[in-house]
This record gives sequence, C-alpha cells and structure tokens, in this order.
Amino acid sequence: VQLQASGGGLVQPGGSLRLSCVASGSIFGINVMGWYRQAPGKQRELVADINSGGYTNYPDSEKGRFTISRDNAKNTVYLQMNSLKPEDTAVYYCNIRAINEFRFAFTSWGHGTQVTVSS
Repeated sequence: VQLQASGGGLVQPGGSLRLSCVASGSIFGINVMGWYRQAPGKQRELVADINSGGYTNYPDSEKGRFTISRDNAKNTVYLQMNSLKPEDTAVYYCNIRAINEFRFAFTSWGHGTQVTVSS
C-alpha cells in the first residue's frame, strides 16, 4: 500500500493550501483517512480525520480553518487549510486505517509533505 501526498509548500501567513493524498495498492476498503502533522521538536498530532461515511473529526484548535474531505471512489483525502499561521508549519502526514484484500485491518502512513508558513 502506498500513500502519495502532495500540495505542500511555502505560503505567507493568512494564505491557503490544499493537500491531497492518494492511497493505492492492496486495499479492500478504507475506514478512516486522516491528516497528522509534526513540527520540529514536537510530537505528531492529529489535524483532522474522516470516516467512510463522511463523519469528520477535528481538534478544537483547528475547527473553522481546516476542512477535510475525501473521494471514496479515488481513495483520496484532501485537507483545505485556510488562514494559515506560522505555527502551522510542520510536515503533514496522511494516514489510513483500512482493510486489505485478505480482509485484515491495517494502518498506513504517507511520507509527509512540508508546509511552511512564513513571510
């Protein structure tokens, strides 16, 4: 299973970015797709996740600025980030909790995409 993330980059404070992550490989179904981030010297933290029914979960600190969505037909998850702040600077990782073709549950992580918010 591979997770290919894209959309990171350098943006000024107040700007927006849209991250995408495509999952491919031996996947029967994806229960939850999510985005996590890790800033230098800090632990990895949840940014948002979304289940197969479209139910979303955000930490209180991100509500209103970030929007997660998914396209089940394309095994793709998106993260729209608005009003970005310097403290949003981090490596952003996509994550899935899924079932493979043998009906075993597994978790997989992407390699991460750098988001830098700076003037």
